[in-house]
Amino acid sequence: MAEERLQFHEMGLDDRVLKAVADLGWSQPTLIQEKAIPLALEGKDLLARARTGSGKTAAYAIPVIQRLLDSKQRVREQDVRALILVPTKELGQQVQTMIRQLTAYCSRDVRVSDISGKTDLSTQRPILMEKPDVVVSTPSRVLAHLNAQNLALHSSLEMLVVDEADLLFSFGFEADLKNLLIHLPKIYQSFLMSATFTEDVQALKELLLHNPVILKLQGSQLPDSNQLQQYSIKCEEEDKFLLIYTLLKLRLVQGKTLLFVGEVERCYRVKLFLEQFAIPACVLNSELPVQSRCHIITQFNQGFYDYIIATDEQSLDDPTNAPQVTAGKGKKTSTEKRPKNKDKEYGVSRGVDFQNIANVINFDFPPTVESYIHRVGRTARADNPGTALSFISHTELPLLAEVEEALKGDDADCVLKPYEFKMEEIESFRYRCRDAMRSVTKQAVKEARLKEIKQELLNSEKLKTYFEDNPRDLQLLRHDKDLHPAVVQPHMKNVPEYLIPETLRGIANPLSGRRKKRKDKPKPGGIIKASFKKHVREKNPLKSFRYTGGRNKRSK
Repeated sequence: MAEERLQFHEMGLDDRVLKAVADLGWSQPTLIQEKAIPLALEGKDLLARARTGSGKTAAYAIPVIQRLLDSKQRVREQDVRALILVPTKELGQQVQTMIRQLTAYCSRDVRVSDISGKTDLSTQRPILMEKPDVVVSTPSRVLAHLNAQNLALHSSLEMLVVDEADLLFSFGFEADLKNLLIHLPKIYQSFLMSATFTEDVQALKELLLHNPVILKLQGSQLPDSNQLQQYSIKCEEEDKFLLIYTLLKLRLVQGKTLLFVGEVERCYRVKLFLEQFAIPACVLNSELPVQSRCHIITQFNQGFYDYIIATDEQSLDDPTNAPQVTAGKGKKTSTEKRPKNKDKEYGVSRGVDFQNIANVINFDFPPTVESYIHRVGRTARADNPGTALSFISHTELPLLAEVEEALKGDDADCVLKPYEFKMEEIESFRYRCRDAMRSVTKQAVKEARLKEIKQELLNSEKLKTYFEDNPRDLQLLRHDKDLHPAVVQPHMKNVPEYLIPETLRGIANPLSGRRKKRKDKPKPGGIIKASFKKHVREKNPLKSFRYTGGRNKRSK
């Protein structure tokens, strides 16, 4: 069957696009790309559902670029011909990066600008005055520019893309989308890309599409069990902290990991808890400036950090409480307790392409099936394997039942397998866990939250100005530094061998804090136990009762 699949070079694409595709290492198109690109090049409207991580961005980006290159041969006038709408700023930056990679050899002919950022409209006005071929934005932002007459689409627009269409209404963009339609021409080609087909997507279909081709490519909204292993474990609040401590500290969970919690406050509580054991982690939530959030994601993808603690607040809030009217003010209005800091166009579990995520851990179980799909969809992307582990308290059991029902296949087997972990094996760690939890008080969490936001605001200003001229220094800025408002006890960062259960001693590889990085060069075989003591003894004979160096000298 592999020989019958349509290849990129058989789609009639420009040689420059093919060269960029080859540079990206894409040997053949994914299923969504194979089906969508030829239909889009024929000029058809598309409504496509494909699971997250299946290559949806390139499935619309490639035909958009190709059609722009074709039109450049006929029309010389520079204008905005393609508009890509995204629900979050993070996804906007990601889409811009993807298009720039695909136009690496035709960047003069196809220019793209992402205006979804939080900067002033007047700052972005010069960018739009140059009339880039492709504009990437959130609906509220592009509407604000249209109202300010910084942008005109009624005569020039040829293509409209709505990425992660199932999320736009849930992010409160319904009114913005309807107002946006007034500014569009009567005839244009539309693409709706979505991970799920919801009522919101059906409503968008009626608004935007004209006789669309509907592609439902995967029956399952997540990869099968051969690629994605999904587990659940029933545990209450204290056991959640005990589990996450032992799983991370003993390296039972290996690889880059996304840890999802339900609230911003929980982000900092978990971060401070892990700091007690010298486990560094980044925090990612809607209170942080967008520049910092994008930089954290970029560095995480580059391998600077192993753990991100993220919130998925959009699914918890009711977006209809705060409709956005303008990009500058509307997106900040909310009836939540902390309206000043929340960014309504924030999304971590939604559409953002975290690279090489090995594990997703739901520390707090997601409130909806859609939220579960989007969270877990951050791992096992493309053909890579992944693991999802969900902690379930007794109050979350009905939510688990909903997810299991929604994800059942034709064989009616439960997709979420129970995680076989004997809690009694890690009872010896419980007293340490309780000590750490006592140190992380409400006041400590509050101080950590303020400290982090202040620091990231400073970083954000640096990112905008200084680092534009000094890109190398950007690598020195880290987001997983200790906050330390809680009292940290030094002995907690090391794990004595006697605490490790016998059943885990063969596989556990305890983290010994950041110092470990300096001592990574010698790699002893088997179990690495108390390596920090071993190296000290070798270097300092006064701390050892056995000294054999003298004998060797005499023998010489």
